[in-house]
Amino acid sequence: MSLVAGVIRRLDETVVNRIAAGEVIQRPANAIKEMIENCLDAKSTSIQVVVKEGGLKLIQIQDNGTGIRKEDLEIVCERFTTSKLQSFEDLAHISTYGFRGEALASISHVAHVTITTKTADGKCAYRAHYSDGKLKAPPKPCAGNQGTQITVEDLFYNISTRRKALKNPSEEYGKILEVVGRYAVHNSGIGFSVKKQGETVADVRTLPNATTVDNIRSIFGNAVSRELIEVECEDKTLAFKMNGYISNANYSVKKCIFLLFINHRLVESASLRKAIETVYAAYLPKSTHPFLYLSLEISPQNVDVNVHPTKHEVHFLHEDSILERLQQHIESRLLGSNASRTYFTQTLLPGLPGPSGEAVKSTASVTSSSTAGSGDRVYAHQMVRTDCREQKLDAFLQPVSKALSSQPQAVVPEHRTDASSSGARQQDEEMLELPAPAAVAAKSQALEDDATMRAADLAEKRGPSSSPENPRKRPREDSDVEMVEDASRKEMTAACTPRRRIINLTSVLSLQEEINERGHETLREMLHNHSFVGCVNPQWALAQHQTKLYLLNTTRLSEELFYQILVYDFANFGVLRLSEPAPLFDLAMLALDSPESGWTEEDGPKEGLAEYIVEFLKKKAEMLADYFSLEIDEEGNLVGLPLLIDNYVPPLEGLPIFILRLATEASDGAHPDDSPVNWDEEKECFESLSKECAMFYSIRKQYVSAESTLSGQQSEVPGSTANPWKWTVEHVIYKAFRSHLLPPKHFTEDGNILQLANLPDLYKVFERC
Repeated sequence: MSLVAGVIRRLDETVVNRIAAGEVIQRPANAIKEMIENCLDAKSTSIQVVVKEGGLKLIQIQDNGTGIRKEDLEIVCERFTTSKLQSFEDLAHISTYGFRGEALASISHVAHVTITTKTADGKCAYRAHYSDGKLKAPPKPCAGNQGTQITVEDLFYNISTRRKALKNPSEEYGKILEVVGRYAVHNSGIGFSVKKQGETVADVRTLPNATTVDNIRSIFGNAVSRELIEVECEDKTLAFKMNGYISNANYSVKKCIFLLFINHRLVESASLRKAIETVYAAYLPKSTHPFLYLSLEISPQNVDVNVHPTKHEVHFLHEDSILERLQQHIESRLLGSNASRTYFTQTLLPGLPGPSGEAVKSTASVTSSSTAGSGDRVYAHQMVRTDCREQKLDAFLQPVSKALSSQPQAVVPEHRTDASSSGARQQDEEMLELPAPAAVAAKSQALEDDATMRAADLAEKRGPSSSPENPRKRPREDSDVEMVEDASRKEMTAACTPRRRIINLTSVLSLQEEINERGHETLREMLHNHSFVGCVNPQWALAQHQTKLYLLNTTRLSEELFYQILVYDFANFGVLRLSEPAPLFDLAMLALDSPESGWTEEDGPKEGLAEYIVEFLKKKAEMLADYFSLEIDEEGNLVGLPLLIDNYVPPLEGLPIFILRLATEASDGAHPDDSPVNWDEEKECFESLSKECAMFYSIRKQYVSAESTLSGQQSEVPGSTANPWKWTVEHVIYKAFRSHLLPPKHFTEDGNILQLANLPDLYKVFERC
């Protein structure tokens, strides 16, 4: 036997890299874990994973994060290249998932890697191919979305022993679902999906707006989610805090489900698992285990994350003290939740004799809390077959203009500046450019006789306004009406303008209190959770709530809606800007020419009354503009109307009568619905002005024709509704009913809301439906 010493040789770099890759990437689930962490570091809100043959043949992961710069694509798959770390000292306060720069490099040494990425400031995406950590060819420009897509093909193609060891694709796919599911639970603000290539349904799918409990329910089942206890504790002395969810004493499984994140990194800790299971041993049956999801945040300088190639283990200071503190807190939470237990029984099949004196395991809960969820059968006559949260596609098919030109007219955003009012708001207002009201008023059949000629003359005077500098125009609207979008508005009404005025007027607060006192909570709940069925006509519509069908008076409900918006958002409205100032004199003459005005020769000449209306409203212009955004210029022209809800233009055929009623003095003994504005008392003034304005804005049958849209638009979309106004009623007015209307109690008695049918009653008659 020879005792000659062996020669020490330097290993080839390729061999070294493949050995290192085998440590970091042990199976497809490890590769997906590393890439998901890169997606999270890139601030992604949506992560989609597609795999084939358990990830051995194909892994594709796509995010919508920051992307990779073109300049970095050359070295992105080389070892020890990272954007998260610059010096060793940075490890003391590292807060990102990646820091060594080995993940993509390791993957590229055992698979074929393709990266397609686009940054926010990039004009296009770039695609690059990698092998053994090197770029095979210069990146090529291509089409792509914001973010990065990494495709990994033929994993372990050059490591035959590893490939043979991972011969069960189903087992590998299960581990992939486990890894993604755990990250989905921890990152509740991010949407995850995992599916096999060619499948249409994802096996794991979470939504960006889902909560942690929602994600636990989606991934681990309802049996877990309904038995969760929220835990949270903090110790400033030990520099840590913990939050999460654990199962109570009612839930147990044969194998412990333990999701542990330390500083948002998925890790394992045998000591922590053993400490917590010791606590549960006093509450759970023998050989059963709990569900645990814990997220620990420990001061970064107390954590060593660089102790394992796959980073699934970490070491931290004061481990024994922290474990003891967690153990005490979990025990206290379990002690408080052990006051009751839920037991299950099995429902016996009809006709089968049951065993006497024998307890049977079950699937149906006898407790009230569990029975409501799954125990009772929902019969056909009690089943609610609609969902009020369901959205329709036509909600996104807003009617478009028939008269779109190649260069649509633009509207320039303005600030509301009123030098005459010291309380005027200095803020951006949303504006909608409207046609001159006389041109629209000519459409009203009530004004066909004497008003037609005057309306035609005013229509000839109107010319298009243009301002090409505005880049925020909405090209889907016609040449007369355009909405200027304001990114600061998040709700339906103008109540959410950037700097809202705080109104402490006693009169306004009193009106708000009156609305609350006469509100009907049951009707409010019905409107909040209704499913819109359809319009009978402009005045009436059908809606369903649970198993009942209702007939709703759209006119009266919309009038009440606008009144409440005017009261609650008092002095906080945007402005609907008219494309051309509308003379109050002409509007008054149109109103007096209408039989609806009730003018007689005994009232005096129309011209004199029209002049009086102009002068009267000019005196009130400052107050109307400041409180109601009803703008009148010094020449006696109407230039702006209040913007109450988005995508809604009041029926302008009623504008002349509205102006006439504003300037008409209230008469003694007049009916409340016929009494114009009371200008003498503050509260009565605001109340009557709001009611007059609400009446003008409401959906009124006499002002709605088949061509009306009530949104400043006319439909020409194929397949869209034949009557565009129906789109506005369903998707603007009734949508506002859900969140902004508190129906008064008298609506239950005066026939404005009628119940037409109830599903259980129909079954009694027809025995089916």
